[in-house]
Order: sequence, then structure tokens, then C-alpha cells
Amino acid sequence: MNLKVIAFDADDTLWVNEPYFRHTEEQFYELLGGFASQHELERELLKTEIENLTLYGYGIKGFILSMIETALRVTNNTITSEFVGQILDLGKQMLNQPIELLEGVEDVLKALKGKYRLVVATKGDLLDQERKLKKSGLSHYFHHIEIMSEKDDANYLKLIRHLDIKPGELMMVGNSLKSDILPVLNVGGYGVHVPYHITWAHEQIEHSIEDEKFKSVVSIKDILEFL
Repeated sequence: MNLKVIAFDADDTLWVNEPYFRHTEEQFYELLGGFASQHELERELLKTEIENLTLYGYGIKGFILSMIETALRVTNNTITSEFVGQILDLGKQMLNQPIELLEGVEDVLKALKGKYRLVVATKGDLLDQERKLKKSGLSHYFHHIEIMSEKDDANYLKLIRHLDIKPGELMMVGNSLKSDILPVLNVGGYGVHVPYHITWAHEQIEHSIEDEKFKSVVSIKDILEFL
């Protein structure tokens, strides 16, 4: 490998994220338990989130709007303003959550800084991701921050051009095979999968990856064995 840049996903790679969504979903299902079963609410909320991605993108704000829309639909527009206010409060609680770094993250960044250019390549709401990065205390490790509307081949190529490197000089480290690994492999880069114990249904894939530029590790600290 002739690597120059190591890019890291943010949510559930550098810090905890998905558990906050799951906890909020549980509170949402409890709030609307008198109108539909949890299974129905789960199905309707996921459907709404996916349909709204092109409008709102990824992140907490889009999630809040999708919860409100789902609540209106399953209750036939009968929920009160009090219900809407409670859903908004759930979202604000998420936005105010502390940043919990995942184990080994800072040790890895310390070890790699100076050997490679380190980059954050994430997606989601710009303001929220900037807030989380600032609160994390990790921003000084990174040469560049890229917040994408979607993690696809085109946007990774755009990042590669911005960094003035060849695709084979980039390695992407992340927890999502769909967003962090496959697009980078598609454009000729390297991908390292660091699984997280919770993955959003929309980020899951059904097939395995067979590629010489792909590795899967148990912990983010394991990447230091080959970098």
C-alpha cells in the first residue's frame, strides 16, 4: 500500500451515535403505543425515514421530522400539539447528548498523525456534525473535514480530487459496509470495516465483500497492526 490519506467515518466509528437513535425510537414507540403496535411503528418510521432522505438528508433533524410525519400518519392526523411537542423534545435531547468516544480512537489518531494525512469523511447534518466534532476534542488530529450529503462513488471521487491524491492512496475506516467501504473500493481505494454492535437497517447489506483492498477488524486499534 502506498497510502497518503486515512479517512475516518465519524458516527459509530469515532464516537457513539446509533444507540441514541434506538433509545429515542423506543420512547417514540411508547409515546404512540395507544395508536399502533411497535412492529407497525417500526415499519412506518423506517419507511418514512428512507422516503425523506432525498429531502432532509441524514441526521437528527431529519429524524425528528420523520417521527412527526409518522405520528401524523398512524394516528390519521389526530395527535395533539402536545404530542408533537414531546417528539420535538426527544429530538432536542438527542442534540444535547454528550460525545462518548469509542475505545481506542484517540490512541489510534495519536499514532497515525504525522505518518498520514488524517481526514473525517462523514455524512449528516452539517451543523450537528460540526458540533459533535468540536465537542469530541478530536478536531486537531485532522487535516480535513468532509461532511457529505451522501456517501457514494461520486462524492468520494470529489474528496480524492480535493486532497490531490490517487484513489489507491486513500484508505477509509468505518462501521458501515454500505457507506464507508463499498463506494471507496468501487473507486479504487482501500476500505477497513470496524463493525459496531448496532447498525441502522438502511446501512446493512446482504452480501459479503471479496476484495484484496478490503479488511475487517474487530477493534479500531487493530488497524495499527498494518499501518
